[in-house]
Amino acid sequence: MKRLLITGAAGGLGSAMRARMAKFADLVRISDIADLGAAAPHEELVICDLGDAEAVHSLVEGCDGILHLGGISVEDKFSKIMNANLLGLYNLYEAARAHGHPRILFASSNHTVGFYRQDDHIDATAPMRPDGLYGVSKCFGEALARMYFEKFGQETALVRIGSCMERPTNHRMLSTWMSYDDFEALIACVFRAPMLGCPIIWGVSDNDSRWWDNSHAAYLGWRPGDNAEHFRVELEAKVPRPAPSEPLAHYQGGQFTQDPIFTEE
Repeated sequence: MKRLLITGAAGGLGSAMRARMAKFADLVRISDIADLGAAAPHEELVICDLGDAEAVHSLVEGCDGILHLGGISVEDKFSKIMNANLLGLYNLYEAARAHGHPRILFASSNHTVGFYRQDDHIDATAPMRPDGLYGVSKCFGEALARMYFEKFGQETALVRIGSCMERPTNHRMLSTWMSYDDFEALIACVFRAPMLGCPIIWGVSDNDSRWWDNSHAAYLGWRPGDNAEHFRVELEAKVPRPAPSEPLAHYQGGQFTQDPIFTEE
């Protein structure tokens, strides 16, 4: 690509991926509402509120691909989620429609299905069961992306990220963990595929205890190489196992199934 846009680049996952994206494009446009630090030689920095339609229109102009990690990533007040995850996503898709349909990787979430039990094994055809307003916002995002694909031909990879971090930090993550290397490999597959469509992809490494079936997306050629099982002995020595009745041991969404709905002040 000539120019790749990364939204949410100041967040935890955005910061981790930012340094890895130079190989994907001649120029990487880095965006967030927070401080982005200094630009690398291959980067251009743009402060942008996703809720500002005009600013998002300018942000997307000239981009060949979009790695959309921006928005609220935890349960929060509806007003915050609405601006970033609903209005902001609509603005992004309208901007993409106006600027030639650059391919999008949308960071959806496992919290679209958080109320499935941990002994349920599901694929992309399973009905959504969101575990909070954040999960609902990602359900909206997937529906919006699907409509833009069906109506306008906008290709999007809907990546339901499990727990993407350096290593798993609790027992639930032995099933949901996705390594940074595996996410980078997935990004490469999404942007080089001759035809993408609008698939749901479970963002999870090749964990022995994973709950999600990615066979429907095999055509992309993504083969995760890491396995959370490598960390099991170390994790179990340091982290107490949750009681069977606790959300971390019962539901796929873990604690999000119990987090309160945040009220507006």
